Amino acid sequence: MQVQDIMTSDPVCCGGNTTIQEAAKLMAEHSIGALPVLNDAGEPMGIVTDRDICCGGVAEGKSGDTAVSEVMSTDVLTTSPEEDVSSCCNKMEERQVRRAVVTDGEGKCCGMVAQADVAREAQGAETADLVQKVSQPEGRSGCC
Repeated sequence: MQVQDIMTSDPVCCGGNTTIQEAAKLMAEHSIGALPVLNDAGEPMGIVTDRDICCGGVAEGKSGDTAVSEVMSTDVLTTSPEEDVSSCCNKMEERQVRRAVVTDGEGKCCGMVAQADVAREAQGAETADLVQKVSQPEGRSGCC
């Protein structure tokens, strides 16, 4: 099975200048917890999660007008539509992330694959392994 078989195509995205309030509204409207942050060429430059907004924005006293570029994660895990799901899962496990941005041959965002996509579509053992390894404590406690 390939990533393209389980990914969300054409995910909701935002730009680096999008405010955290606008990003939160998009997440609420679409019932999602993360947005790829794209540059003007459509290439991923980061990912902003509901947790980033809460812990990196609100908890730090930042206003809703704060740009997502100030709170987003810039170390984005990317994968290709043709990559094998198990290979993608291995990368997610290694990096302890729940999502990967799918990029096409030109490096532009064309999809998103999340732990939930794997849980819905992949084999039981593969799903259990991913959830277990991604959920291991990182040595940090609390919000951030």
